[in-house]
Amino acid sequence: MADPIYPSFLYLHILRVSLPSLLVVRCRRSRKRNRGCRSSSNAVTMGRMHSRGKGISSSALPYKRTPPSWLKISSQDVEENICKFAKKGLTPSQIGVILRDSHGIAQVKSVTVSKILRILKGHGLAPEIPEDLYHLIKKAVSIRKHLERNRKDKDSKFRLILVESRIHRLARYYKKTKQLPPVWKYESSTASTLVA
Repeated sequence: MADPIYPSFLYLHILRVSLPSLLVVRCRRSRKRNRGCRSSSNAVTMGRMHSRGKGISSSALPYKRTPPSWLKISSQDVEENICKFAKKGLTPSQIGVILRDSHGIAQVKSVTVSKILRILKGHGLAPEIPEDLYHLIKKAVSIRKHLERNRKDKDSKFRLILVESRIHRLARYYKKTKQLPPVWKYESSTASTLVA
C-alpha cells in the first residue's frame, strides 16, 4: 500500500515544529525589511505614509465611559475652563493635556458628553485651520526657512516635498468634509501668515 499524502499542516506536527516558532523565525528574517513584526497571524498594521515604520503604539482609552466617582467638577465648569484656555490661544490638544494633568479629567467627553473641539465650535472659539493641518504648515514653513539659509541641503528639499504632499492631501479631505472652505488653498508664499 502506498504512503498516504498528508496535508501540509500535518507535516508540521509530524516534524514536531510548532507554528509560533515558525512565525518567530519568519519575523526575525523580515525584521530588516519591516522594522518591527507582530506574531499574530490576523493582525495587519497600517504602514506610515512617508517612512518604513509599522508602529502599533496608541493610547488605551478607559473601558468605562462614565466619569470617575472621585471627580467632583461639573460639566459646566469644564466647559468654562475649556473656553478660558482657548481664549488664551491654546490648541484643543494642549487644553486636553492641561485638563488631564492639572484637573484630573482623563476624558472630557465622559464629563461633558461633547469633545473639546465640539465645545469650542459651539462657543465660536474653534481654530480656523484644523490642528493637524496647522502643524504640518508650521513644519513646512520652518523647513523652507532652513532651505533659504542652506540651499544645498537636498534631504530637506525632499522632506519639504513630502510635507507639502501631506498638506495637500489633508486639505482635500477637509474640503470634502466641509471643515475648510472650498476656495482654501495652500500656497508656500503666504503660508507663514497662516501660522504667525
